[in-house]
Amino acid sequence: MSIWAGREDPEPDSLRWHQVMTPLKRGASTGIALLGFACDAGVARNQGRIGAAEGPRAIRRALAPLAWHRTAPVFDAGDVNCHGNDDLEAAQQRLAERVATLLAASHLPLILGGGHEVAFGSWSGLARHLKAQGEARPRVGIINLDAHFDLRDPGRTASSGTPFAQIAAECHARGWPFRYACLGVSRASNTRALFARARELGVLVREDREFTAQHLDAIVRDLQRFMAHCDHLYLTVDLDVLPAAEAPGVSAPAARGVSLALLEPLLEAVRDSGKLRLADIAELNPGFDIDTRTARAAARLIHQLTLDS
Repeated sequence: MSIWAGREDPEPDSLRWHQVMTPLKRGASTGIALLGFACDAGVARNQGRIGAAEGPRAIRRALAPLAWHRTAPVFDAGDVNCHGNDDLEAAQQRLAERVATLLAASHLPLILGGGHEVAFGSWSGLARHLKAQGEARPRVGIINLDAHFDLRDPGRTASSGTPFAQIAAECHARGWPFRYACLGVSRASNTRALFARARELGVLVREDREFTAQHLDAIVRDLQRFMAHCDHLYLTVDLDVLPAAEAPGVSAPAARGVSLALLEPLLEAVRDSGKLRLADIAELNPGFDIDTRTARAAARLIHQLTLDS
């Protein structure tokens, strides 16, 4: 909790995140629960730039001084740590257990990554919770703001490039519908095989080059139609969806990307849907960040996502 510190203003009603953050304890009232996933084993397996395991701490540090505009409480639930590349699958299961526990207590889990392998652990936790609630065939909408589909065949080795293929396989095995929207995709960074796989799975795809001020309202409407056919929403943001100038501290910086200003309306639509059950932020690599731009962008996204609608 020592990271939650900063300036305190004398004016009334001038709280910041660091002043309202408390450690999560059993029996706490319902609120947002931050949970770190200190892992970059999936990035290493994907031959990316490692260092995302330090992401949760950097995001907390960037969040601490931001102004607080909520009424419900916020808690820090600590970290799930991954101890080396061979511990990835076990770490994802530990994350799933923690997420399911938070959901059972009616919190909104907000997971701080970590590589995008966080997604399989996050979704698995939501799936555990829904099964425990007795939902036989829930329609879980996955909304991924990302330059990459992350639909590569895991084969024998899962990585940060495979989580949504793993989730699709799990949905098939459970008899659940697989509803996936990937927004901000870079055609230059995804093979024809991945685009074909996305078409086969019925993925809602919007490429980075489609994101302009002129077309933004249409993309938001597409997202709203997608959400209308879902019972629950899981939002995941890979920070490499942002342009490299806004997010240099990621495993794979984007040559083009989608600006923060164009992403925020999507977050607001998800937030205001009333269906958001779980969210995570992935791929912050502080070792490659410049002037903490990427960490600040992550904090801004969290701030916007958690504003009272």
